[in-house]
Amino acid sequence: MILKNNAEVPEAPVEEEEVKNVLRKILIGPEDGSDNIIMRHFKVLPEGHTPFHNHSHEHVVKIEKGKGIVVRESGEEVLVSQGQSLLVERNEKHQFKNPFSEPFEFLCIILNPEKLG
Repeated sequence: MILKNNAEVPEAPVEEEEVKNVLRKILIGPEDGSDNIIMRHFKVLPEGHTPFHNHSHEHVVKIEKGKGIVVRESGEEVLVSQGQSLLVERNEKHQFKNPFSEPFEFLCIILNPEKLG
């Protein structure tokens, strides 16, 4: 069993195209011996956003703190806040945005993309 203190996990900026003011922690992943599942913590700072993108794996998201906007594939923007969870399906375009003054934090759990054929 691996037990970690989330506060001690290093946080790093996400440096990808079309990403603004997003920090990420890999809470549990391959480096911990979890070959198939990765649990990540994202912090979207005020005025930050992820890209409007899709990928071949589904993921589950649990809003941990604050509030933000989830952009659906249709372009519809949905307000989400602490205590809510969502499923982003395979190949579904989506985006997370924070137009608010406080950080927006969520857990994102995925299957390891390197293990998916």
